[in-house]
Amino acid sequence: MKKDIPVKIVEDVAIAVVLERETPEAKVWNVYLVNLKNEPIETVLVSSKGYGVKNGEDVKTSILRHSIGTVGGQDFAKIEAIDEQVFGLTNEYWLSFYINGHIYDKKFIFLPESIVESNLIRIPVVNKPGVMIG
Repeated sequence: MKKDIPVKIVEDVAIAVVLERETPEAKVWNVYLVNLKNEPIETVLVSSKGYGVKNGEDVKTSILRHSIGTVGGQDFAKIEAIDEQVFGLTNEYWLSFYINGHIYDKKFIFLPESIVESNLIRIPVVNKPGVMIG
């Protein structure tokens, strides 16, 4: 039975943690969905959570669910703001969307301490510095 279900591979869609702006006092970070496809993705849903160990104790953030709607081809959508305090945790984003009536889903995981200055790149389409998983 399970072998009869077609596997839909997610390609050309990414999650990026983007540095929006920086002042001497603070940095402002947001998480974006980046659609690198030339076609729109529809009924986009994203759930996010953080987990790990901080100061020797197990830590879990709340699970947040976001209904994004449609994201056009070669476009992006803001998912949520993210605080630097959770960069030491595993940050997980579960994405699902439709293309031509077919559902796709994928889990994106930012490992602890992976969102650091040395990993910043110019995020395509968003055109700002950040860390991206595709």
